[in-house]
Amino acid sequence: MLLLAGGGGLLSFNTGFAWWIAITMVVFIILMSKYAVPPIMKALEERESKIKDSLESAERALAKAEQISKDNEKALREAEVKAQQIRKEAAEEAELIRSERIKKAKEEADQIIEQARTSIEQEKKQALVELREEVAKLAVKSASIIIDSELDSEKNNKLVDSFLSDLPKN
Repeated sequence: MLLLAGGGGLLSFNTGFAWWIAITMVVFIILMSKYAVPPIMKALEERESKIKDSLESAERALAKAEQISKDNEKALREAEVKAQQIRKEAAEEAELIRSERIKKAKEEADQIIEQARTSIEQEKKQALVELREEVAKLAVKSASIIIDSELDSEKNNKLVDSFLSDLPKN
């Protein structure tokens, strides 16, 4: 009811008031377009320019990052190739050192064997000399026993035969 009541309700239309609103609106639009819109447009254009510059800068940074990534991948591949080459050279060097050590060990072993043979030969000769000396002593001792016992020739032959059979075969 209040809305339909004359003299100022919400649905009542006042032509003078409408004109004032229209004039105020036009003045507002003129003032806004003259004083407010140009700075706002300028700020928007500046903002757009900054965003565009930022996007271009980001694209350049991305391109640079991709190039750095490609360079890093290339450097990594080169490092892997170089590492493989170093490993191969190290293995070859290790094999060379190993074969040299084996050769040297064989030479040392041959030398030790030769020294052992020489030593054995010398000891064998020494043993033969000692054996001959012992045989001579035993022969002299046997002869003295024979002489001391003054046996006949038959007993002498038996003693000599017995003595010879007691001698070692080697």
